[in-house]
Amino acid sequence: MFYKNKDMTIGINFINRYKNKNIIILPGWGEVNSTFYNIINYFKDYNIYLISYPSFNDTPLPNKDLTIYDYANIVFEFINKKSIKNIYIIAHSFGGRIASIILSKYNLNIKKLVLIDTAGLKNRSIKHKVKTLIYKIRIKLSKNKNKIFNKYASSDYKVLDKKLSNTFKNIVNEDLRKYYKRINIDTLIIWGERDAITPLKDGKELNKLIKKSALITFKYGTHFTYIEYAYNINIIIDSYFSAL
Repeated sequence: MFYKNKDMTIGINFINRYKNKNIIILPGWGEVNSTFYNIINYFKDYNIYLISYPSFNDTPLPNKDLTIYDYANIVFEFINKKSIKNIYIIAHSFGGRIASIILSKYNLNIKKLVLIDTAGLKNRSIKHKVKTLIYKIRIKLSKNKNKIFNKYASSDYKVLDKKLSNTFKNIVNEDLRKYYKRINIDTLIIWGERDAITPLKDGKELNKLIKKSALITFKYGTHFTYIEYAYNINIIIDSYFSAL
């Protein structure tokens, strides 16, 4: 099914187990539904809401350039309109950006939060700033802009529909530290130590920013620990959700 407001549409893959507990899955950017089947099939005592963002999983493109606040707002609207209670959120990568705003800005009945290799901490290192400056200079001076673009642009950005390019820029340029810091519920942070997209240092920083959080890492995990260590992580999350 789809949920639509004036700016955008999200897709919702709803698995109704007729339970009184609900898991909302906020995926990473561009992830297909099938990557979460392990979680869906494991958590049979929960109703599942798996969200799809505009242009992914047959969800239509938006009619304007979006910000991360647009994404958070429509997810909040959907939860509110459907009167979903007893919510447990599992967020991966981009999904953590949405979760950080929902948890800090809106009054929802969210029991617990799981963040897996999540994004939203804008890189403030000197090395990153220098790399960005070099890219801007080279793209301005170069006659072959496509070559420079292909060298420096992220894999997510390269495969974007052109209509989402400004949306993507809006999102990655937003530093969400202040929202993560405001999260005040029990939070489990799961990270791959070999994550090259959102490095482990981000996970450690989130652990410091979120007061009621715990960090679990996987030595050989990459950015997709929830797939690589599906069995272990499902057991950990299940125990965490069940604990008082």
